[in-house]
Amino acid sequence: MAEAFKTNPHRNRTVSHRGSDEPWWVRCALIGFSALFLLVFLLLPLANVFAQALDKGWQFYVASLHEPNTMAAIRLTLTVAAISVPLNVVFGLAAAWAIAKFDFRGKTLLVTLIDLPFAVSPVVAGLMLVLLFGMHGVLGSWLNAHEIQIIFAAPGMVLATVFVTFPFVARELIPVMQATGLEQEQAALTLGASGWQTFWHVTLPSVKWGLLYGFILCNARAMGEFGAVSVVSGHITGLTDTMPLHVEKLYNEYQGTAAFAVASLLALLALLTLGIKTLLEWKTQREYEMAQRVAEPEPTI
Repeated sequence: MAEAFKTNPHRNRTVSHRGSDEPWWVRCALIGFSALFLLVFLLLPLANVFAQALDKGWQFYVASLHEPNTMAAIRLTLTVAAISVPLNVVFGLAAAWAIAKFDFRGKTLLVTLIDLPFAVSPVVAGLMLVLLFGMHGVLGSWLNAHEIQIIFAAPGMVLATVFVTFPFVARELIPVMQATGLEQEQAALTLGASGWQTFWHVTLPSVKWGLLYGFILCNARAMGEFGAVSVVSGHITGLTDTMPLHVEKLYNEYQGTAAFAVASLLALLALLTLGIKTLLEWKTQREYEMAQRVAEPEPTI
């Protein structure tokens, strides 16, 4: 009976659709609840950000973004992201390649450590950096003697951003590399390609969409990080304020419209990330469907 069930496609199709044969009012209720939830908790707050940002007109909006402290916050945010994201891309590629392509002692531990930032609060991560690199921390005396400042400066903010964002690239690449298997790399090595040539011409093209997807998510989180960066920054206006920190400072100083103007840039970044994410998923699904059509044998008459 079990074999008959497995080999009967019509029965499988009936069972797979049985869960969707619900009364019309149940489907309408579920769709309506989902739409209402998205409207209240996502669309309305997002629309309110742009409405508040433009409350005093375009001239005030543009002037708020060109304010010197705001420009300094934007430059620092871009600088921190430009340093931390490539570091995470390199780490993510190396970690995913090692985990997906090789068996070694400590593999499970490495996977667990990659997930560590998801389990640790960003504020706790920032505090750990302060206890390590702060003036009274473990390495504080040595750093102070050599006039190296990590905490309350850009290097500490980069370290905090790297810590909270390094799982994104690795976590996107690991399942992709595991799905591709080892056959292509082994074939390239058999044909005489070196390890570096195999990586550039075989491994990297096969994971390009996963890599780009992880890069985008990592960059969005790096530019929007607040908790860990807030602990190590010192909130020095014009020097160690990123865009999220500057938004908080403006709002606390009762400059609400200016705060929403800066926040609108972060909202635009989120929308851009969502759009690119959707495009990548569509392209990945399309390539997968095309590969499936090629792999399907032609029907015989």
